Amino acid sequence: MEEKKIRVTVNEETREFPKGISYGEIVKEFEERANDKNEYAAPVILVMANGKLRELHKYASKDCTVSFITTRDTIGHKTYDRSACMILYKAIYDVAGKENVENIVIHFSLGNAYYFTIQGNLTLDQEFLRLVKERMTEIVAQQIPIRKRSVNTEEAMERFHNRRMYDKEKLLRYRRCSKVNLYSIEDYEDYYYGFMAHHTGYIRYFDLQLYQKGFVMVLPDVKEPTVVRPFVPMDKMFHVQELEQEWEEKMHVSTIGDLNERIAKEGAEKLILIQEALQEAKIASIADQIVSNRKKKLVMIAGPSSSGKTSFSNRLCIQLEAHGLIPHLISVDNYFVDREQTPLDEFGEKNYECLEAIDVELFNQDALRLLRGEKVELPEFNFKTGHREYKGNYLQFGEQDVLVIEGIHGLNDKMSYALPEESKFKIYISALSQINVDEHNRIPSTDGRLLRRITRDARTRGTSAQETIARWPSVRRGEEENIFVFQENADVIINSALVYELACLKVYVEPLLYGIDRNAPEYVEAKRLLKFLDYIVPIPSEQIPYNSLLREFVGGSVFNV
Repeated sequence: MEEKKIRVTVNEETREFPKGISYGEIVKEFEERANDKNEYAAPVILVMANGKLRELHKYASKDCTVSFITTRDTIGHKTYDRSACMILYKAIYDVAGKENVENIVIHFSLGNAYYFTIQGNLTLDQEFLRLVKERMTEIVAQQIPIRKRSVNTEEAMERFHNRRMYDKEKLLRYRRCSKVNLYSIEDYEDYYYGFMAHHTGYIRYFDLQLYQKGFVMVLPDVKEPTVVRPFVPMDKMFHVQELEQEWEEKMHVSTIGDLNERIAKEGAEKLILIQEALQEAKIASIADQIVSNRKKKLVMIAGPSSSGKTSFSNRLCIQLEAHGLIPHLISVDNYFVDREQTPLDEFGEKNYECLEAIDVELFNQDALRLLRGEKVELPEFNFKTGHREYKGNYLQFGEQDVLVIEGIHGLNDKMSYALPEESKFKIYISALSQINVDEHNRIPSTDGRLLRRITRDARTRGTSAQETIARWPSVRRGEEENIFVFQENADVIINSALVYELACLKVYVEPLLYGIDRNAPEYVEAKRLLKFLDYIVPIPSEQIPYNSLLREFVGGSVFNV
């Protein structure tokens, strides 16, 4: 009998393969032919087949058009990181012995690293990390298959209960799906939120280093997927995130399962009130610091997209006024250069997020004049005409006046190069989500901010979820270049993430994501977000205070946001 064939097209090249061939074998065939051309500078870790994301162990059963996902792509990079974490967990259990490990927790990212802690009958020191790294290297060298199997949800819950992985048991208790996918490396089995590499041999680049009370696993970034750069400690950022996690542990809401259980058993009202009170106390504390040093006349607030900068700035102004100061809130956007002078990015599009899009010289001139006590007319940028305008908005500093400046370049010293350092108070704000899916699966802060932005853009700009997702990579590039590199320059870092917010955002963002066509390029990301939201028990927004930062996104804020 003649063997059945299928036609596979990659980069406009079509070849025939036996029906039922794995995508991994297809990748291997094309990679071998492309080696001389150096087409794939990074490892191919997933594929897109007829518009659907596929792991490499899956089989092609019909003609298809395939594109390769490498570790230089965002989806591929996340797959690499996730697979590296699984290898790390297995190596720790192998070195320490399962009976000696109470839990291993991934907490948050710090630049190009993830921070972990371990509890159990073991000593976390340099020698232990050396043995773990050595074991990870062995596992990678052996190219052990990372196997995937689908099991009944009840069976998975029972298995995790027996293994004392109670966080996973609790997570699955609130899922509506009857089946879940489990991954295994030899005898080690776990549950993961997202796709994995085909085998351990893909995860060749990593390092381990002791840090604070735990350790970090340092991984390549998406731009250089085969380079592990030295870990740069971020002590300010670590301190803020550690305090947030300690609070969540005290409130018993460290994971999505914890949050769901609390909502299901007692509702969300008390949790909302406690979280909002805590955030207000943080804002009041920042106001205290500004008031205690009257040389601080320029409060500069910066943070990535959808961090709640506008609501935070308004709430800080209220606290400053309550302390007897006279705050004046302005946006750096009012100092945009005229649109025809805006620089272009590498794609020929206007780059509104680079420093050169701001009239830095004019900003410094106006701020210096204010500090000298002169009367200054402040500009207002007209976004319809693309030009600055002057409408009689005069300001003159007295003893109690303070300028609160909101803009993405606030922590960059080039933005305020002419201003005395003692006059500036720098604040970095970001939605640093601390709640985990479970102990082994973290929620990237970028996911929380993207969900915020999808919700706000649809409400205030009529922008579809598809358009917001399409623009998100460009937004992220601007953040990497203009914001994150300066975050440790801040006098204060504040986390704007609210422990309950994902449960509220779900109500608004799910219908928007379902509106994305299955054939659209953005559908893959929408599907990933929908799968994530499926873990979460929703709550209505009626109980959220009207001055909450979350109101900036879901609507109903008392501020003009």
